[in-house]
Amino acid sequence: MNPAIKTLVAKWAEPDGIPIKGFLIGPDGCMCAQGQALHYIGGWSPDQLRNVIQSVADRETARLLDISVSHAILLRLVNDSRPGAPSVVLTDPAQVLGDQAETVLAFWRHLDRMTAEQWTAVWAVARDAAWADPWAVAGTAARDAAWADPWAVAGTAAGTAARAAAWATSEIQGARLLRESGQPFTFLPMFGFADPEAILAKEAQHD
Repeated sequence: MNPAIKTLVAKWAEPDGIPIKGFLIGPDGCMCAQGQALHYIGGWSPDQLRNVIQSVADRETARLLDISVSHAILLRLVNDSRPGAPSVVLTDPAQVLGDQAETVLAFWRHLDRMTAEQWTAVWAVARDAAWADPWAVAGTAARDAAWADPWAVAGTAAGTAARAAAWATSEIQGARLLRESGQPFTFLPMFGFADPEAILAKEAQHD
């Protein structure tokens, strides 16, 4: 396990270590899970936590913990809102993301490696796609993590491409249901993947 994650998990196990939800740092100095990562691992001061833009905090949390930006956002969104959290978001993400967690996390790492040009290409396809939600298979936290906009693509294109990433995440989590109902993968191909298995095959090239 990443030493930084070990430090945080130990902190969260302390009686007063459970993070607050909603603020990197509150008026009383209490911090959310991301705030604690930035403070205890990154050495950020309270003033830095109060003044940072959230997308910057997301990216720095990801760097410090060696996880994807979307995974860092998931940590922020789940925080302490379910049993075992926030530790399980990092130590056993399947408890939050479901049994396809490995593939989801690999897809999110792929998103971090994408260039601005690649995001623009996704937008060019996604702008004409239907945004209905026929699957209803992804948890709110997982969808929100992908819907957030931590990537360096500006303007409307970013929002459209990020939504495509959200639905692609949903397709990974609901692949079995899609296949059983005979529905095709619509959003994963926008990112160059015919199916979820192709994500793990490509991830293996980066190991």
